[in-house]
Amino acid sequence: MYIYTEYDQKLLNERVAQFRSQTERFLKGDLTSEEFLPLRLQNGLYVQRHAPMLRIAVPYGMLDSAKLRVLGEIARDFDKGYAHFSTRQNVQFNWPELAQVPDILAKLATVQMHGIQTSGNCIRNTTTDQFAGVARDEIEDPRPWCEIIRQWSTFHPEFAFLPRKFKIAVNAAADDRAAIKFHDIGVQIVKNAQGETGFSIWVGGGLGRTPIVAEEITGFLPPRYLLSYLEAIVRVYNRYGRRDNKYKARIKILVKALGIDAFREKVEAEWQHMKDTEMDLPEAEISRMKGFFREPAYAQLQDNPPVFADARKSSPGFDNWVRRNCTAHKKPGYMAVTLSLKATAVAPGDVSTDDLFAIADLADRFSFGEVRSTHNQNVVMADVRQDQLFDLWQQLKALGFATANIGYLTDITCCPGGDFCSLANAKSIPIAEQIQRRFDDLDYLYDLGEIELNISGCMNACGHHHIGTIGILGVDKKGEEFYQISLGGNSGTNAKIGQIVGPSFGEADVADVIAKIIDVYVEKRIEGEDFQSTFERVGLAPFKEKVYAAA
Repeated sequence: MYIYTEYDQKLLNERVAQFRSQTERFLKGDLTSEEFLPLRLQNGLYVQRHAPMLRIAVPYGMLDSAKLRVLGEIARDFDKGYAHFSTRQNVQFNWPELAQVPDILAKLATVQMHGIQTSGNCIRNTTTDQFAGVARDEIEDPRPWCEIIRQWSTFHPEFAFLPRKFKIAVNAAADDRAAIKFHDIGVQIVKNAQGETGFSIWVGGGLGRTPIVAEEITGFLPPRYLLSYLEAIVRVYNRYGRRDNKYKARIKILVKALGIDAFREKVEAEWQHMKDTEMDLPEAEISRMKGFFREPAYAQLQDNPPVFADARKSSPGFDNWVRRNCTAHKKPGYMAVTLSLKATAVAPGDVSTDDLFAIADLADRFSFGEVRSTHNQNVVMADVRQDQLFDLWQQLKALGFATANIGYLTDITCCPGGDFCSLANAKSIPIAEQIQRRFDDLDYLYDLGEIELNISGCMNACGHHHIGTIGILGVDKKGEEFYQISLGGNSGTNAKIGQIVGPSFGEADVADVIAKIIDVYVEKRIEGEDFQSTFERVGLAPFKEKVYAAA
């Protein structure tokens, strides 16, 4: 994990003091709401349905126990006793008082955290694979490159007021777990024919009102050119992106309007003025950044030690949890563990003060003091010894984090929706609970196989409904809440936008509709075929016929 320098800390402290002064001036009436708006957005502060919402940056999802404890203290002292993990790997507080936000930011600064550029028309938090650094299928650890991008993009003078918000993701694994093709810029670490490591760059992806899969702009970029090429892309967007209509202001609209070839020509022309200059990344700086992400002090272990194997044989519940919630590790004798934050009747991604303190204690004991937040609103302990997994599982069970459903239908990704967000057209959290209660038989879920179910309360798509295997979108019809269903979305390497089934359904009908969709899958699948494969083989028609059939 990157450790702040004295300069970093000084800059952060000055930013906190600056925002404290701005907030005091606003509360005294010396600043209008319009004047205060860009100032608060630059520090992650929104005005939501019931109270301000403060979004905290978690660069590439990395947290340590000290940060978790401070988040827990803030939830206890300044909020209603809980925090929320978002789909951008960030943390949100939904009930802070405006006058206390500077105090919250000051407390965050003590553990090198902040809300800078978590909102506004700027480059947002750079994200990556939650298993970065421990995944067996990655070319190299992508986190140093995320940190390089973070430092380049933070306080960049040209990119503080872009046409719209801008998001970058980096993936280094064979399986795209960072959804890079649905970002303004996606960075894939690759090797060329000569075995050299570089980047393929994708542009123009995104969700929202106009979901679009990104297109590749260059197949291989040498590492030294990463920042200059990214800067060329953002400069072209900043120059040509629309500012007259916020619904058409994202880079995806520009790329689609120009076409990828014309957009590439503009980027290449801009890049020619920047490549082979002081913007080239020195090898020494790349090495320095990689030095912050050294391996922890792993023990020399064997895979599947007797105590671990015996525990799996003697405890079916533990064995089941290992198979569903634990992921293979690059080091023998270790596994990565995903803590499920998807207990029924708990809003997906929500954690209490006590939860945060408990996770911090478990991280110190079992995972070198580190955890990661995920795009699916769970938490990962990336470095757990196999011979300690049974002990960890027992403690997670007591805390409610051991639901063995990771990747299955009830592991629902869900935005806060109309319960909190002023932009939402409909509630999301009650729909998630309705589905979780309907599909509460784990054996049945395992028979269905992995299915991603994503829920958004509006077209902004914070719940990523477009790319769920099953997606649910809340819509407003004359003041009533309805829900539109889509099928076949895919956030991974074989990226796809889900197909809309048809007219929307009332809130009371959603779980029944999902059940009918599942029934069609069970009826149509062939042996060993997952939902996505069945859908691609049989198409939308049988699902549509079933859900709209007369009762």
